[in-house]
Amino acid sequence: MSAEDLNVAVSLKRGISPRIGLDRVALIEAVDELGSISAAAKRLGLSYKGAWDIVQGLNNLFDKPLIEAAPGGKAGGAAAATPRGRAVAAGFRRVQIEVDAALARLEAGISGDTACDLFWSLGMRTSARNALRGEISRVTEGAVTSEVGLRFAEGVEITAVLTRLSVEELGLAVGKPAIALIKSSFVLLAKGEGLKTSARNQIPGEVVGREDGAISSEVTLAIGGGKTITATITLESAQALDIAVGERVTALIKSSHVILAVD
Repeated sequence: MSAEDLNVAVSLKRGISPRIGLDRVALIEAVDELGSISAAAKRLGLSYKGAWDIVQGLNNLFDKPLIEAAPGGKAGGAAAATPRGRAVAAGFRRVQIEVDAALARLEAGISGDTACDLFWSLGMRTSARNALRGEISRVTEGAVTSEVGLRFAEGVEITAVLTRLSVEELGLAVGKPAIALIKSSFVLLAKGEGLKTSARNQIPGEVVGREDGAISSEVTLAIGGGKTITATITLESAQALDIAVGERVTALIKSSHVILAVD
């Protein structure tokens, strides 16, 4: 197993405070680059409220604010990382590099796909309902962002839009394995063929499960290659679409809502 087969995602925690991981650091860096919380949230696939909650949490956790933002809400308002914020982000990146180097030294006694699968299974924890492993089928580079295709099975592919920096840092290239992380609330469902929609990903599948709650319904589709994808929609929508097990339904997912991870 090469040094690229096994990786560690660093997270820092003090006492009962929330963990600080790569997602928080990425937000600090994006805000500093773009000068806007709303723009940074859009790049990272976050809601404005979610990004603002993270900013508030970070500022509350440290002795000095990491991000300074002027009022403006979703429509505007300047924001930037403070010197303290830049130092925290840079320090986190250095820790990640050192941990990766230590892991590479430890890998001398680990070999085979079984070891890699074991570490991944034990180590991966995510709030995303859908975690789909596949193989990079294409990488189309743009001036700022890149479009990455991840193939799960023959004829089943999903597209993600990432920054060029993210593609480089993750080492994404055709033929390499990766995992698509998609929150179930980001998956929309539709019936019919020839749909016209702004969603980059339209994945047909067969309904294999539907669980209704008081407000929401969880619907699971089999999309081929032994893969499934789950959507959380309102109960009213599930009833209006008359979704039932065995029916063909299309999952609609915006490419900006697909996060790619590597192990």
